[in-house]
Amino acid sequence: MATYNKFLAFTDDLAEGIHTLASDTLDIALTAAASAPVNTNTVLANLTEISYTNMDADRTIATVSSTQTAGQYSLVQTDEVLTATGTVAGFRYIVLFNQTASSPLVDPLIAWWDYGSDLVLLNTETLTLDFGATTFTLGA
Repeated sequence: MATYNKFLAFTDDLAEGIHTLASDTLDIALTAAASAPVNTNTVLANLTEISYTNMDADRTIATVSSTQTAGQYSLVQTDEVLTATGTVAGFRYIVLFNQTASSPLVDPLIAWWDYGSDLVLLNTETLTLDFGATTFTLGA
């Protein structure tokens, strides 16, 4: 099971109106152990992505719901299935970022999941990114 981690800037970005999570386009990026995310990264340009040459092109995560109950906000997203169309280089981290935001930040980071070791996908293999009941919860 991958471990969830939040980028520190995400909290500030929410307070500053950078994200509108219910309607923004959220995408994922894949990075290898050599380009490990750290919680002080702020934008996608801080990371080095792997090559997506041998992977299906769509890495947009669909938002199912964005709700608040008793002061607790939950983001629910559809699980994403990545499919290799050839050998996909080793990657360890799945990074969630906001593709819609462009001012004052381009591609601000939200969170990342650490798989503990590099994964390699061979031709036609798939990896399902399971976001669970909620991608994340904020608040009380």
